[in-house]
Amino acid sequence: MSDTHGIGRVVLASNNAGKLREFASLLNAAGIELIAQGELGVPEAEEPHPTFVENALAKARHASALTGLPALADDSGLCVRALNGAPGVHSARYAMKHGGDKSDAANNARLVSDLANEADRRAYYFCVLVLVRHADDPEPLIAEGRWHGEVIDTPRGAHGFGYDPHFFLPTLGMTAAELDPARKNAVSHRALALRDLLQRLKELA
Repeated sequence: MSDTHGIGRVVLASNNAGKLREFASLLNAAGIELIAQGELGVPEAEEPHPTFVENALAKARHASALTGLPALADDSGLCVRALNGAPGVHSARYAMKHGGDKSDAANNARLVSDLANEADRRAYYFCVLVLVRHADDPEPLIAEGRWHGEVIDTPRGAHGFGYDPHFFLPTLGMTAAELDPARKNAVSHRALALRDLLQRLKELA
């Protein structure tokens, strides 16, 4: 990381390849070196909390404690209005909670099924980012972003991951999975949260 931020190498508290690609693309442009926790032998942390921010903080502290490095963690998910905010913090394990598999395909199938009789398809991706400079950092940097759209039944697009093929963006006339990676990285919930985080880092310089 550049000296202006006062932080060196940062471990990403995730083993999700899709997230690593998105974060690395966005952070490399800001001169931030990011390394996945799996490359350092860090196992995934538990995510038992009911809120995004608590889960992100737990993951960041876990990765930092085991590596001695500053750590960046996110907790993100799809929040659907008609489902009272679900899948929410359980987005990655939505189908599992109902006896299904832990996979994008199973999660998407469950989501479409749960919305079968719902006219309101409004939804948003939500992302909370937490950066700790050390495991016991009393002032973690916290940023967030929301990306509004709606859920469609038929998947479209070959990019992205998670619920992207079913997350339609009316203003663009495309799903998140139809956006090329560079465009998605400019407008997504993670992009919005990262811009917020980078601004906070600049203010600390």
